[in-house]
Amino acid sequence: MLGSIVCKYQDFSAGWYGNQELNLMIRQSYANHSAAQVGFVNRKFWEWCAIAQALDERCKLRTGMKGLGFAVGHEPLASHFAARGCQIVATDLDPQESNKDWIATKQHAASKEALYQPLLVNREIFERRVTFQAADMRNLNGLSPGYDFLWSSCALEHLGSLNAGIEFILKSAALLRDGGTAVHTTEFNVLSDDSTIETGGNVIYRRRDIRMLEKQLDLAGFELVSPDFEVGSHQFDREFDTAPYMTRGKPHLKLEIGGHVCTSFLLIIEKRQRNPMKLFKRGRIF
Repeated sequence: MLGSIVCKYQDFSAGWYGNQELNLMIRQSYANHSAAQVGFVNRKFWEWCAIAQALDERCKLRTGMKGLGFAVGHEPLASHFAARGCQIVATDLDPQESNKDWIATKQHAASKEALYQPLLVNREIFERRVTFQAADMRNLNGLSPGYDFLWSSCALEHLGSLNAGIEFILKSAALLRDGGTAVHTTEFNVLSDDSTIETGGNVIYRRRDIRMLEKQLDLAGFELVSPDFEVGSHQFDREFDTAPYMTRGKPHLKLEIGGHVCTSFLLIIEKRQRNPMKLFKRGRIF
């Protein structure tokens, strides 16, 4: 079962990755992507497959499950989750507040139609199981609790600071039912646990930031599942892409942002089940 891990080359040959790549029909849907030149090795595809795998292993992708997605853009996950039987609320920032570059590069969704992937789900099921609403990850206004799972794919690092991203993780986790699962990917500093980008439009989390998050989650009644900071040793893990990204036919696993080398980190967060007997003994059930 997956834990909280760093994106690395060896994952692309793992059985779980191959299964999810097929489920999401990545090679068919993104045949013209630059990653096709390097065997579809790309960290964004890894993020989607890892999110789906983490939820699949925890039995969240089945009929009756209710999921909430943040900053969904044009990603295939909402369509896939709906095809698996889930009721999905997909959210993204109001177009008037969104970055114009995200809109231009299809990293922003202005409506439900942006999420429809006909290779993954038929129209009738999609319309019945997926709803869309504008939502700001910085305040979560208009969102109610009661979800079996929630997810975001490399979005929380764009909220303005390391602390803002952590605040989002904690606040959004409170929307989960007992036993629910939150899965996020974000930027991880591969080389330094000291120098990083702490504020701005694209921050980068360090190992120590994730360890601090782990403690905060524990105090709030959640578990960050098995954090593992191994970054990989393959040649593709040692190389890094530079801007403009994904234009030279090389794997986009590690990349340079503002003088720092980073990649994607998968955060798997589980909300603990409350024990009624313990609450009774503490005098909290009458």
